[in-house]
Amino acid sequence: MKRVKKEMEFKTTELRQFLKEQLQIRSLSLRELSTQTEIDKATLSRIMNGKRKPTLNHLQRLSDALHISLDHLLITAGFSIKNERIHGDTFIQAVGEIERTLKDHDVYDGTFSENELKQKLNEYETYSQSDEGKETISAKFEKKIDTISGVGPFLDQLKSMYCSFMSGRGTSRELMLMGGALLYFIMPVDLIPDYIFPIGYIDDAAAVQVVLNQLTNRP
Repeated sequence: MKRVKKEMEFKTTELRQFLKEQLQIRSLSLRELSTQTEIDKATLSRIMNGKRKPTLNHLQRLSDALHISLDHLLITAGFSIKNERIHGDTFIQAVGEIERTLKDHDVYDGTFSENELKQKLNEYETYSQSDEGKETISAKFEKKIDTISGVGPFLDQLKSMYCSFMSGRGTSRELMLMGGALLYFIMPVDLIPDYIFPIGYIDDAAAVQVVLNQLTNRP
């Protein structure tokens, strides 16, 4: 326990020093950084003084304002989040590990489980068959895709599902499953909030994996 605490204190000091150097290099005041990041000045001050741990949302805002890699800020702040491709049965287990990491850093206090994910998907599957659900998918999917900078298997799979859903290619069950995944991705209320970048979309990716397993009749 003491070793972990010392490591976190070291990382806090490392982040503090890095941010102070960035302010000096850019001739920025704390007030100006507060304006650019839309983070309260008092909160920034506590982060800079090591009295508060930054959340992933704070680091994302700092990354955008200072044009610094988010990965670099995450490492500097001591977040031990691995960037690995996860497939198959290990997917949900890995999400659980990430969730524990987020809770340890006080950035996420919700719960995530495969059962809860499937329950939410079931709700969206039913909704996707209504006129309102279909209109939501038609009007909002491409806009949501445009907000994500990046590519990856789960985005490609979602795009393929969208094309099939919109053209009606598939059985009634298949279209319902795809509609559920698409709505889960579109809707702002997730089991893991999307604003916790880059982790916020991992439950969306898990949803795609669950639906793909069902579409191919895998357990």
